[in-house]
Amino acid sequence: MTPVLDLAGTFVFALSGALAGVRKRLDAVGIAVLAFFTAVGGGIVRDLFIGVRPAALRDTAYLLVPIVAAVIAFFWHPQVERAMPGVLVFDAAGLGLFCAVGTSKALHYGLAPMHAVFLGVCTAVGGGVIRDVLSGERPTLLYDRELYAVPAMLGSASMALLFTLGVQGFVATLSSAVLAFAFRMLAMRYRWRAPLARGVSERE
Repeated sequence: MTPVLDLAGTFVFALSGALAGVRKRLDAVGIAVLAFFTAVGGGIVRDLFIGVRPAALRDTAYLLVPIVAAVIAFFWHPQVERAMPGVLVFDAAGLGLFCAVGTSKALHYGLAPMHAVFLGVCTAVGGGVIRDVLSGERPTLLYDRELYAVPAMLGSASMALLFTLGVQGFVATLSSAVLAFAFRMLAMRYRWRAPLARGVSERE
């Protein structure tokens, strides 16, 4: 994944974290903290599992991009909120890119495919979980039936499969990211929801 695409995904995730901070009536510092951990939290978790220094702590761009997103949300959050349908498209793109690159990095560090898929999903959704915990909300990943982790899992599994078949690099990353992105967009378009346990009512 090119740095430009990586930073674009980082910016979109940071923006969602910053907006969560605005809704929680946090001050500028709180908004910046949520923006940072939403954007790079999943990648940090992945790198800690792998046993390497997190990429977000080696490149200042991963600090500056969340700060820019926090500033935008702080001063222009009404305009950003109105543009949320468009932001959700970029969020879906970031989800696809992060799950693919997270899986690829885990595989290149010698993890087994199943473990690499797990870390790919963590890369894509971990930041959102950290955002919800820090803002005092129940993690939407666990309590919202909207399909978010499933597209990431699909993209990560595709990346792992292509890797085992000898297909690597840009082609594997892009195709896996597009698969996750397309599934996420379809889930939003048709309001697909994860099933409940048998016999459990949605109103319970």
